[in-house]
Amino acid sequence: MKRRLRSIFVSLPLIVCVALAARLYFAWTYTAHNPHRALATVPFLFESGNIAHSVAAGQGFASPFRVATGPTAWMTPLYPLLVAGIFRVFGTYTYPAFLAAIGINIAAGALTCWPLYRLGRAIAGTSAGALAAWLWAIFPNAILLSVESIWDACLAALCATLLVWGAVELSRGRGWLAWCGFGLLCGFTLMLNPTAGMLAFLPALWAAWRARQWKRAAASAAVALLCCLPWTVRNYRVFHAVVPLRSILGLQLWMGNSELAKDVWLGEGHPIRDTAEREKYVEMGEIAYMREKRGLAVAYMLTHPGREAQLIGWRFLAFWTGGTPHPLRFLGEDQTPWSLYVFAFNVLMALAAAAGLLALVRGGNPYVLPAGLLPVLYPLAYYLTLALPRYRLPIDPLVLLLAAVAVLSVRRGGHFFVMPCPSTTS
Repeated sequence: MKRRLRSIFVSLPLIVCVALAARLYFAWTYTAHNPHRALATVPFLFESGNIAHSVAAGQGFASPFRVATGPTAWMTPLYPLLVAGIFRVFGTYTYPAFLAAIGINIAAGALTCWPLYRLGRAIAGTSAGALAAWLWAIFPNAILLSVESIWDACLAALCATLLVWGAVELSRGRGWLAWCGFGLLCGFTLMLNPTAGMLAFLPALWAAWRARQWKRAAASAAVALLCCLPWTVRNYRVFHAVVPLRSILGLQLWMGNSELAKDVWLGEGHPIRDTAEREKYVEMGEIAYMREKRGLAVAYMLTHPGREAQLIGWRFLAFWTGGTPHPLRFLGEDQTPWSLYVFAFNVLMALAAAAGLLALVRGGNPYVLPAGLLPVLYPLAYYLTLALPRYRLPIDPLVLLLAAVAVLSVRRGGHFFVMPCPSTTS
């Protein structure tokens, strides 16, 4: 019986099926309780969907605010182009287009179990990989966002997990083809989610150092940069300025660091909602507008250090609690059981991930850097700008892997902060 239970627990096909079933069930209930006419339009009325509409209508990569505003580098191109392809096949603003978009999210979320399982097995043993994949299969954020958010987060989570797993495999000695394939995946991720893609270079550097493969690592980096080159050239020709990936940083800094900034950001100052800001954006042009906002944000940050500490603290809490910057106030209010479950799952996984990272460090695990780099460094960009649940999703598989390490550290003899190398784990 014990062997049978373990074989079920470590069955990757079963985990993937459970992850897929959980997401499909939520999609079924979500679509059953919302008008199909609303689902055909509302989820697409944000920057990714608006740009996709412009592309599908033959107006180019432009207009992120539902009105014609000209060419944009608001986002990197892959996800809007993907949605534009969906519009071309299933019709613009149609219910089948919505189903196709969430279908891609659901498939990406379920498939993430595979590299997460393999990564966990490589770092801390089969049990760690299986537990991490199970946690991801039932992780409420991943289930909700796969249906409620037409953005790149689910695909970015899959790519980020693949990249870290790829870096671990490259560190064990791989040929030129594997390194160039890693570079291609890194370039794809940069064109999908620049923050996750840029930080993926750090595990790659670690792999190059560990395997002493600097020439192959350089070739991999060159492939990644070549993937970005057409987009960068396009941006220079359109804006007459160097925009390697996207232009949005200045506005994000300003929305999170100005007199408008609050504990919970509700869209204040965003041109998609603020008519005055949208008119200013059109009048100045995207690049000049972003430069001005960046300057205003930096000036505010330097002249209001106390306020900045408060804002960063709120964003830190919101990032790791699933959206609330005031956990005690949240618990003191009337909440639904589902809201409490989402909150508790997020907080417990965040605390367990910190313990798991410490377990890897204390145990001398050789893979502590690739496992911990993204969960530690990736959030820094959002502590300084805005912290929304979908921003965290690309690193959540790695967070859950560290949480699994913490759970298994307790199980193995009570030595909470000791996680041995994979060769001595089950």
